[in-house]
Amino acid sequence: MSTSTGSRAAPRVLLDAAALTGCRRRVHLDHDPSASGAPRALPDPAIEQRRADAAAHRARIGELLAGTWGGDWASTWPGGATGPATAEGPAGVPVAAASDGEASGPPAGSRAARAARTAELVAAGTPLIWGAVLPLDDDRRGTAELLVRAPGGGYVPLLVVRRRITDPGEGARTTAVTDPWPQRARHDPDRKVRSQPRDLLALAQLTRLLEAAGWAPPEPAPRLGGVIGLDADVVVWHDLDTGHWPGGRSTLEEYDVRFADRAAVARSAAAGGPALAAPSRITECRRCPWWPTCEAALESADDVSLVAHGETARLLRSAGVATVAGLAGLDPADPPSELAAPLPGPPFGDLVALARARRHGLAVARRVPRVEVPRADVEVDVDMESFGESGAYLWGALLSLPGGARDGDPDPGYRAFATWDPLPTRDEGRSFGEFWTWLSGIRAAARASGRSFAAYCYNEQAENRWMLSSAHRFAGMPGVPTEAQVREFIEDPCWVDLYGVVSTWFLCAQGKGLKKIAPAAGFSWRDPEAGGENSMRWYRDAVALEGGEPDPAQRERLLGYNTDDVLATHALREWMSSDRVLEVPLVTELTDLPV
Repeated sequence: MSTSTGSRAAPRVLLDAAALTGCRRRVHLDHDPSASGAPRALPDPAIEQRRADAAAHRARIGELLAGTWGGDWASTWPGGATGPATAEGPAGVPVAAASDGEASGPPAGSRAARAARTAELVAAGTPLIWGAVLPLDDDRRGTAELLVRAPGGGYVPLLVVRRRITDPGEGARTTAVTDPWPQRARHDPDRKVRSQPRDLLALAQLTRLLEAAGWAPPEPAPRLGGVIGLDADVVVWHDLDTGHWPGGRSTLEEYDVRFADRAAVARSAAAGGPALAAPSRITECRRCPWWPTCEAALESADDVSLVAHGETARLLRSAGVATVAGLAGLDPADPPSELAAPLPGPPFGDLVALARARRHGLAVARRVPRVEVPRADVEVDVDMESFGESGAYLWGALLSLPGGARDGDPDPGYRAFATWDPLPTRDEGRSFGEFWTWLSGIRAAARASGRSFAAYCYNEQAENRWMLSSAHRFAGMPGVPTEAQVREFIEDPCWVDLYGVVSTWFLCAQGKGLKKIAPAAGFSWRDPEAGGENSMRWYRDAVALEGGEPDPAQRERLLGYNTDDVLATHALREWMSSDRVLEVPLVTELTDLPV
């Protein structure tokens, strides 16, 4: 195929800030006309729901600021709304306001109409401009939830995101969320900044757009940007000239380098030129609509990134190891001398073993002849279900008695401790208190009868986080432990993370998630759609989060899903403790397999 564009002008590309932190190959495919018919994944309902949740969060912040600042706040949306129209009308305003139209020009609410309205509000010196659409500049475009007028003139950008932007600590520069003026920012003794590179780069893109439009604060004013996060209690202010990036680069310097690279990729793709970005598997691939296209290309090439992801794959390719077969054929004890830097991630020997396992269709391989799993006379499998950052609505527990039942023991089996009041709710504290009281009672009874006790989960981070959070948020409610009591439990050897056990004793060629490893133990979920993302959708219906009547069938579905999760950890533990695990090849045996 010819790559010549003749005398035609190169097509224009317009990049949002999201391109700066995402995959370079995705930038290529998004702008390559020849990829228009390539396979794509179906829309992910979970992603669509997160977008809707983020829009609702932005609307709530807009309404809060509008109510606080009155005439100093103005929106580019029709009727002074805080977001786009929905089936019920525009966000934040009555339905009637949605019909307010314009006699001529672009349709109300369109990007062009909002850009024109933004320019009008800037010219008028409006202190707070909501939903700003900035003028295009070269290959970039951008919108800001809020433009804040600076004391010496010009505007600084502010983002509203639905994720946490601070952690406990000190050092962030903040203002109250209802006081979004950068000149009032102060050192925060209770918060430190949580690293969010995408927010910094988005602020940098908006800053460059403001500069190009002549709307930025005049030099030598600092280049600042603000972010309001999920907790919506403060604005965190960032100095974009500060050297937060590798090599001491400032955010603006890092942005300029990244934007130039992504713009070059997009321009070449749009013009039918050479691809400046090749497919390579990274974490982002799991949710990318282009994954079916890239996966086919990677499988066809036997690309090494199918085993060694991200930077590890890049370093291996630079050392001449471009395929899974090539990696599988290497000596596990002898990394290529051509490697430009030490490989991140798993040890080189593990990478070779994973490549060999993949070549032979093996999901898992044992590191040791006999797998060790902590066992006890009294065992409890625990699994928690949460709804985003809103709370933990369900604690499921499976009691089993490998050491035999005694008089007074409760019946083995599954128990659910749930709240079906829509989160956030104080009733979450009640359900957690009941769970903790039951678990503590089982633990204490085992100790009192001279029996050993163990509780199990799979990847303890989520359970630990929500136990500590619940103890903090619901302190003083019946049954709710202190944070110190939760920490004592977490640090006790009786709390066993089976994810850690799997990581220690197995190599997993297809991932170490519970849904990946439990089938090796012969376990399968009853619900073919079982998964954390789908459970979010089921929960919305179960509690009628968006109106209507709660759906009892979805509650039962969630309970069944949670039941299977604890049954899965139980089955995994039983398998690892049995002779059936010996059917899994040893890593050392993989070296004897032909590649």
